[in-house]
Amino acid sequence: MRQVSLREFRTRGSKALKSTPVGETILLAGRNGPEYFLVPVLEDIATQDRELRRAIAKASLRRNWELARRFGADAITDAEIDAEISEVRAARPRRKSK
Repeated sequence: MRQVSLREFRTRGSKALKSTPVGETILLAGRNGPEYFLVPVLEDIATQDRELRRAIAKASLRRNWELARRFGADAITDAEIDAEISEVRAARPRRKSK
């Protein structure tokens, strides 16, 4: 995988693409680290799409774990979660049954 800065890609994007071997993924990195992946389309797009969605989901999960750690939500017990869910459900107005 080749890493290219966002600034370089903005100014010389076509040169960066031409100098990368066919089929290699490019990681575009900004000031705060990795920002984007440029993934070449090869063979079966459906398989690549599934793998790309899985990678995006994992990255999102990691980001949410980090937010939970930062705000202390990673220390909540299952009992506390169940209690909070019960409180919200109890506060919601019930729908009338027909």
